[in-house]
Amino acid sequence: MDLLNMLMSTMNSSSARSALAGKTGASTDQISSLIQSALPALLSGMTKNASSPDGAQSLFKALGQHTSTKSMADQITDADEADGAKIIGHILGGSQKDVVGALAKESKMEESQVTKALGSMAPALLSGLSAATNNAGQKDDKGGFDLSSLMGMFGGGDDSDSIASSGGGIGSLLGSLFGGGKDDKEEDASGNALLSTLTSLLK
Repeated sequence: MDLLNMLMSTMNSSSARSALAGKTGASTDQISSLIQSALPALLSGMTKNASSPDGAQSLFKALGQHTSTKSMADQITDADEADGAKIIGHILGGSQKDVVGALAKESKMEESQVTKALGSMAPALLSGLSAATNNAGQKDDKGGFDLSSLMGMFGGGDDSDSIASSGGGIGSLLGSLFGGGKDDKEEDASGNALLSTLTSLLK
């Protein structure tokens, strides 16, 4: 199972959906739709950010600060939404408003609900990535994260639109926001390459 699908499976569980529905007032069906579009968007943004040394260092630091082993539902329920909002702002940058608007339209939720949901999801997402990195043995000889392996794990900026392309009805918008513009054959090839890199974490 690749990293995207692993995270999708845990975050789209019935208990996690119920936790997000309880915090936002949205239905579980709306939450499910949001998760299916939001996770590819967030991973795409993280991939783009981690393509530079400074971005990778920032991600490295964030993963070290989010290591909860609670269930996804408990992490969502207990999430520090202010911390989550900062994480989302860093991941999406200047594209945040457009991405939130697109996610709201796709999931038929209010933008305020989407913002609240993303803020609750973000710390749990980092914990999930941290756990995957640990499980893959991405450690240096001092017991910390191996930064070079971390950068390799997220590939390069040129591939960032590939994950975004899997975001359902908002794929085209996300592709343009995160550096799209490739034809279908090229996009599929780079997407397979990036997902192969992510999958290697779980082997």
